[in-house]
Amino acid sequence: MDNNIYLFILVLVVSFAAGFILSVVYSKVAFGKRLKDDENKAQKLILDAKREAESIKKEAELTAKDRVFQAKSDAERELKERRIELNQLDKRLRHREEILDRKLEQSDKREHNFNKRDREINRRERELNEKELKCEKLFQHQTEALERISNLSREEAKKEFLKRVEEESKFDAARVARRIEDEAVETADRKAKEILSFAIQRYASDYVSDNTISTVALPNDEMKGRIIGREGRNIRALESITGVELIIDDTPETVILSSFDPVRREIARIALGRLIADGRIHPARIEEIIEKVRKEIEATIREEGDKAVFELGLHGIHPEIIKLIGRLKYRTSYAQNVLQHSKEVAFLTGIMAGELGVDIKLAKRAGILHDIGKAVDHEIEGSHQFIGANMAKKFGENNKIVNAIEVHHGEGEPITVEGALVAAADALSAARPGARKETLESYIKRLEKLEEIATSFNGINKCYAIQAGREIRIMVKPEEVNDDLSAQISRNLAKKIEEELTYPGQIKVTVIRESRYVMYAK
Repeated sequence: MDNNIYLFILVLVVSFAAGFILSVVYSKVAFGKRLKDDENKAQKLILDAKREAESIKKEAELTAKDRVFQAKSDAERELKERRIELNQLDKRLRHREEILDRKLEQSDKREHNFNKRDREINRRERELNEKELKCEKLFQHQTEALERISNLSREEAKKEFLKRVEEESKFDAARVARRIEDEAVETADRKAKEILSFAIQRYASDYVSDNTISTVALPNDEMKGRIIGREGRNIRALESITGVELIIDDTPETVILSSFDPVRREIARIALGRLIADGRIHPARIEEIIEKVRKEIEATIREEGDKAVFELGLHGIHPEIIKLIGRLKYRTSYAQNVLQHSKEVAFLTGIMAGELGVDIKLAKRAGILHDIGKAVDHEIEGSHQFIGANMAKKFGENNKIVNAIEVHHGEGEPITVEGALVAAADALSAARPGARKETLESYIKRLEKLEEIATSFNGINKCYAIQAGREIRIMVKPEEVNDDLSAQISRNLAKKIEEELTYPGQIKVTVIRESRYVMYAK
């Protein structure tokens, strides 16, 4: 039994040893095989790497060769371009050098010519000096001979000569002016209508300052505090919304509104009156009332413009022009309402156009539009004639109307009879009695200045300002002033009045020259 066990153990030990030996041998064989496979793979990788390195090397060589070739080509092309530029520059330099050589040659020639001319001028100057000395000696000799013959000194003879020349020049100038006037009067029939229209038109500028303030009566002085409001918020709201300055001073129960825009001033006046009547004065109510009044005024402006155009029987006037006509309702000149004045000018122009047989519609249209510039002259710089002409042109009025507006104060020549009639009607409407206000003091000063200007001329015997200063009548001394000088005095006096005197309308200058011979039969 023990032997069997020992034998079994021995067999197990031998079997284990044999298995171990076999496994070791198998592992060694497998390891050798794997090692051989790894070596083969390594050699293959080395070969692949060598082939790839060769390929990269060849590609690098080719790329380098291409770059070298491209750089060489670029360098050759740039060199060629530089050579061309240098050649062109060289040609330009040679050309400029040739031009400079020619100019230098011309300069030398000119210098030579100048020197030659200078010598010639010097020679002539010496000759002229010699001749001048001879002439002076001869003139002095002749002067001494004339003084001995005439018994007059040189200065006395000069004064006498200048006096005669001056008198002859005056008479010649007056004679020429008289002849020109006579020729103008004898112009053909095509000028007859212009002459007739200008016969009633002698324009002088009559632009004056317009009223720029309005007053609003208050029920009591306590209302001033309510208008001002707490910390002045009410008066600030009124001024900022209307654009009108409110002047609240010590004047009892009165607020003054000041603005150059008559429409804004009217809006502020009406709105303030309504606020006073309503009693609720605060910024929100102020804004509400002013907006309502502004819409009412705009409607009134359109209505007044349409009404004026309808009264004159006109049509086709641009709506913006009609608005400008309506705005004239709130514009005054010498306290004369400009809208009423414009309608009066239109009617007068139409009547005169009918008498002369020219276009009545055109005349009326020019008359009603002649002062539209006054509607916006506080907003746009320039005279109201220039502004009105630009407005008319902008809104499609024809050139005849534009010209009539532009020249109705004499700043240019009218191109139509209707334009001259507008100027005449404007002067008549402005100068008629009662049309414009003028204080007695300024009226007397104007007449005194008018007579003073008239008496400043030589040869005046008497002068009188008549017809409320619209005519100056002058009697000249017949022994000192002839007919030609009388005409010259009338023109010069009219021009001097225009330069030195401000007056509405026109002033007629009449110069009278008469001779009276009285004898008594005994």
